[in-house]
Amino acid sequence: MIIPHFHFDGDCADAIAFYEKAFNTKVEDIEYRGKEIAHAEMNIHGQKVYLNDRFGNKDKSLDCAMHIIVTFPSVEELLACYENLKEGSRIVDPFNEAPYCKLGGNFMDKFGVLWGFMAVS
Repeated sequence: MIIPHFHFDGDCADAIAFYEKAFNTKVEDIEYRGKEIAHAEMNIHGQKVYLNDRFGNKDKSLDCAMHIIVTFPSVEELLACYENLKEGSRIVDPFNEAPYCKLGGNFMDKFGVLWGFMAVS
């Protein structure tokens, strides 16, 4: 099993609240080390993810070796979720139709996480 692990720069609690609303989910487990989050678990679109206050994308650089792809069953669901995440985000590749999806695009959210959204039908 591969589990994506999101690292934040001291604002993990804000990111958790942001993702809970955006993806209509709840954090399943959370452990603190002082005021910082040492470990949290959340389910985003059927995928377990870990989150914590360590490392972070401090400069919000687009230079990364990985980004998270989320597939949606419809364009409407994709756009509704993006509407929740777009605050403070930066478009990397604008949303367009492609041979492999009805709508797809990439953006970095306000926490420095690089997302790829695709509507498959």
